[in-house]
Amino acid sequence: MEALGRVLNAIAVGDNVYVPLKDAGGVTFLCYLAGAAGDTYTLTEATSAAGGGAQVLATITRYWTSNGVGGAWTLHTQAAGSTVVTAAATNENGMVVEVDVEELSDGYTHVKLASTGSGLVTPILRDLKVQRSPANLPALV
Repeated sequence: MEALGRVLNAIAVGDNVYVPLKDAGGVTFLCYLAGAAGDTYTLTEATSAAGGGAQVLATITRYWTSNGVGGAWTLHTQAAGSTVVTAAATNENGMVVEVDVEELSDGYTHVKLASTGSGLVTPILRDLKVQRSPANLPALV
């Protein structure tokens, strides 16, 4: 069985898009910004895909950066917050941050990561609770 449907599901272009975590153990946000401009990414949780009850989710304490094209990953730590700020440096064009379903507030089921610039965001839902073939995965949006 392929990884898509067995361990992960994804939205290729998911900047500022709420993704449901009810059937996953968490989401890995893979981000990329071409050029050395830097970006700010904000994590938000909601009770629905429409953004009901939206509020920032201040649980980010770790994230990883790289050049985005296969370079080594560098760990960054910070006090718990809802944003990640990448530096205006080529070695931080790529960024990964993970959110576990347990981090959501009671009654909240969706999260999104929004770029304030032109960064690309790919949400990858992981640790799927039900494994199925890719053609039988539920729509995420």
